[in-house]
Amino acid sequence: MQSLSYWPPVPLHSGVIHTVFTAYVQRWGCLYPWQPHTSHVFQGAEGVPLYGEGYRVGQARGTLIATYGITGDLKNQWYLHTLAHWAIARGFDVLLFDWRAHGRSAELSPVLTSDGLYEGQDFVAIAQQCQALGYTPPYWLVGYSLGGQLALWGAWYAQQQGKTEIGGAAVICPNLDSNRSLAYLGTTFWGRQFEGAISRQLQHLARHLHRLYPQLFDLNTVAKIDTIAGFDAALVIDRLGFSSVAEYYAASSPLPLLPQLRIPLWILYAADDPLFDPSLVPELLTIAEGNPALTLLLSEQGGHVGFTSDRKCQRLWGDPDYCWGIHRLLDWLEQRAG
Repeated sequence: MQSLSYWPPVPLHSGVIHTVFTAYVQRWGCLYPWQPHTSHVFQGAEGVPLYGEGYRVGQARGTLIATYGITGDLKNQWYLHTLAHWAIARGFDVLLFDWRAHGRSAELSPVLTSDGLYEGQDFVAIAQQCQALGYTPPYWLVGYSLGGQLALWGAWYAQQQGKTEIGGAAVICPNLDSNRSLAYLGTTFWGRQFEGAISRQLQHLARHLHRLYPQLFDLNTVAKIDTIAGFDAALVIDRLGFSSVAEYYAASSPLPLLPQLRIPLWILYAADDPLFDPSLVPELLTIAEGNPALTLLLSEQGGHVGFTSDRKCQRLWGDPDYCWGIHRLLDWLEQRAG
């Protein structure tokens, strides 16, 4: 684990407040419009079409292939746009994509999510096609929250398939164990509020899929979705051949992969992340101590995909804005790029 000096503004010392701030307020202070050079339709695992948008710089150091968390699309992901902005400024090509059942990819195919089991293969397939399109290797698989889980699965498949053009993965606040963290959310007041907010977004996503494919997604079933597990129980597990949501989450959670990964990995994680089971923190530390391929930055504060820095912290690191986590991710990629 790397040592680090990080602190948020005083009002954000609570992980809950920091997470709410990131979701609803912080976006207005980091406005970097995403203006891609080009768009692509990639062929993911099993030929599933996936929509992506790219920006290429001259003499790039490599390419970031990145996606976002559990809901949203390329149009509304300010955190992803901020990452892309600063990656381009540091000389990286960037490819952002809508993952399965999200954004333009949902318009191209009714195939649903699999929490990494197929999305990891999608990352690898996109990297291969980026090479043919002229994006500069090596390719770095990047994501945050659930997108971080998908990127870790991408690293696993890249290692299994010997894809040396993929340099590694860098993730912020990845979901590591769905069964444990969803059970934890139900034990706290704010956890239940966060799950309720995410569940409403998932129901909105399911209604959008019904509008696109009314013959495949029953509106009565969609209307009953009121939890994250409820979404997966109603729409996902049968299609993937799992008998229960718990079985599906056990199969798709990437925590057991981390000790086995040998390609470079970078994880930024906050001990006060209110969305994840706190018991994961000591396990993650133990894994990082035993795996030299894994660089872990663990902070006491930061919330969920927050890591907002105060002015003093920004001056210490020489950062151009308060998106501290994004700048540390890019620092690591620059070091790897040599």
